[in-house]
Amino acid sequence: MRAAEASAVAREWQRFTPAERVARFSVYLAIVAAIVWSIDTIEVIPEFLYDAPEQMADLLVRMWPIDYAHYPRAIHETLVETLHIATLGTILTLVMAVPVGLLTARTITPHPALNWLGQLILVSSRSVNSLVWALLFVAVFGPGALAGTLAIAFRSVGFVGKLLAEALEETHKGPIEALRAVGAPWLSILLKGYWPQVQPSFWSISLLRWDINVRESAVLGLVGAGGIGVALDDALNFFYWDRVAMILLTIFVVVIVAEVAVNAIRKKII
Repeated sequence: MRAAEASAVAREWQRFTPAERVARFSVYLAIVAAIVWSIDTIEVIPEFLYDAPEQMADLLVRMWPIDYAHYPRAIHETLVETLHIATLGTILTLVMAVPVGLLTARTITPHPALNWLGQLILVSSRSVNSLVWALLFVAVFGPGALAGTLAIAFRSVGFVGKLLAEALEETHKGPIEALRAVGAPWLSILLKGYWPQVQPSFWSISLLRWDINVRESAVLGLVGAGGIGVALDDALNFFYWDRVAMILLTIFVVVIVAEVAVNAIRKKII
């Protein structure tokens, strides 16, 4: 009896083993070290932090009242251009992303080298920010909406192509095998077997990307790639804070409307 009691005491339950405690402590220590290193690297100036609330309050005072009359003079045209950039960029994205998605999907292209090439294209597209793409195309084609459209398109290929490839790989194999069994050509298998299964996902991905592109195209004008960002850049450069407020309000309203519209359409599709 005493031996059983001693064994129960010796086997006292612990949430973490000593090795797990050391590992948890090492992770916490690494996080704290990374935070301290980051703060030291970015050189935070305490005086600016103390003064930030006062500066923000002063900025809000300068933004009020909002210059609503500035909208028809300079904002509306650039807003329409922004929507055109997002729409044309999304259409161009679909043209480029579909072949890359087919190349990446292992169920469509059972060749590892070609799959790797497709993944390389998708990763290259996603790894470069839209502003960087815009700077590149502004240098090639000059300032304007063309540079913005191409920047949106090349940035979005990775997003659309990756999700399309994943949708293709998740399709049911039954219809595909049935079409192959009756000797259907490759294009018929693609259109009759794969497309009906991925069609809802494809349109959902396209709408979601258009919604994202509307937001991203709103700032491309800051680097000369057209759109409402041009009006925002001009207002910031001349310290017209009431006009800045009007432009920011316009962007906010357009983004909200686009979000609501896209969600409504996606519910109908899905």
